[in-house]
Amino acid sequence: MPELIKVRPTKIELVKLKRRLSLAQRVQKIVKDRLSILTMEFLQTARDTVEAKRKLLDELSKLYKALSVAAGYHGYIALEKELIATEVDLKVTAGLGNVAGVRIPSFELMGNVKPIKGYNLVDTSSWLDRAAQLSEESLRAIVELAELQRNFELLAMEIKRTKRITNALEYIVIPGLQVTINYLNMKFEERDREEKARLKRVKVLVARG
Repeated sequence: MPELIKVRPTKIELVKLKRRLSLAQRVQKIVKDRLSILTMEFLQTARDTVEAKRKLLDELSKLYKALSVAAGYHGYIALEKELIATEVDLKVTAGLGNVAGVRIPSFELMGNVKPIKGYNLVDTSSWLDRAAQLSEESLRAIVELAELQRNFELLAMEIKRTKRITNALEYIVIPGLQVTINYLNMKFEERDREEKARLKRVKVLVARG
């Protein structure tokens, strides 16, 4: 049961409570609308995350196959030397976006992702080129998945926090204001009835006198 708010039983306090109730109801609508937006974004991010995981696993599976075939063709030691020749420096930059007030990161793979072919094209197979291409695609898939997973976590935390606010407004703040307003209205109505009854008695006494 909602608890009464401790206030002085005056008309001024009643006006203040009604204003607070109106404000709380407006805030409740805004918070509920925001929660709907966050939930839709959360569900879309969840779907995108599942698809990104599937894509990454597919790319890694293809990469493993290409490296296995290349290793069989060149031998592991020779393949390792050829791969060292393709090493490049990479950097991931992070930016910030905004979804319904939630600051979410965006990651971007920077640098020359395509490996420089430092190996001998005559002595190497097309599987090595294939492995290099799949390595690039796998790196991009990893960065994409990292961004989605972080966004997924942040949205989940914000939804949980927003639900707490919504529940507090719906089950504590607004009911508490309503029950207090009703209580004060009843008190004032009771006072008015008592005042009218008193005035009637006074009129009767005056009339008799």
